[in-house]
Amino acid sequence: MRLKSLKIVESRAELDKIPQGKILINTINAHSYNVAQEDADFADALIGGDYLIPDGASIVKACGWIKAASRPKERIAGWDLFEHEMKRVDEEARQDQRPQTVMFMGSSDKVLSLIEQRCAKEYPMLHVVTYSPPYKPVFTDDDNKAIIQAINQAQPDLLWIGMTAPKQEKWTYQHWSQLDIHCHVGTIGAVFDFYAGTVKRAPQWWQKHSLEWLYRLIKEPRRLWRRYIIGNAIFIWEVMKNEK
Repeated sequence: MRLKSLKIVESRAELDKIPQGKILINTINAHSYNVAQEDADFADALIGGDYLIPDGASIVKACGWIKAASRPKERIAGWDLFEHEMKRVDEEARQDQRPQTVMFMGSSDKVLSLIEQRCAKEYPMLHVVTYSPPYKPVFTDDDNKAIIQAINQAQPDLLWIGMTAPKQEKWTYQHWSQLDIHCHVGTIGAVFDFYAGTVKRAPQWWQKHSLEWLYRLIKEPRRLWRRYIIGNAIFIWEVMKNEK
């Protein structure tokens, strides 16, 4: 996968232009770019989606540096996509005076319960459906059938998939044809925890100065040091080596 040729959403304003219907929206940052260099299925999933969001300041800067086909003007975090889409379906529900169904597939029952509680307060016009898949590296055929059946039965007006990258992107892309739905689908694993409040997002100052990654590293150094310290260096090297 080459960053230089990827079609990436260039501004938040473009989110308003995403048409209705069955649309797959993924995100890309330095970590996912690195993983995609070694995981062809993940690369296919990112490229094969309908829209790709620049969820990382490093992606924005690198696209400008290498004069890529798409040159995002700003970072669009998964959280930004989440807020935009939730506001959209909420406004539609209010205009039509008909509840819209939002489904959260992924994470734990605890996190999903907290999401339901917060949504009930902030988006009373939205009907929330949740599904917590088994915690295992690889789903069985029966697991996949159960997940697909739950999604199709819910017939959501908006679907969020949250199983962390690259699992969430690969699963959604590989089962895309089996999802009999007609809505936007976003793969935004970390946002589930942010919205539930089980993980605190970086304060505005850190976000504004493109340091959200550093804030997360400080909070969880043992889990994230390899991704951000080594991963960022690898990203710079890969861009210098392959994208010029």
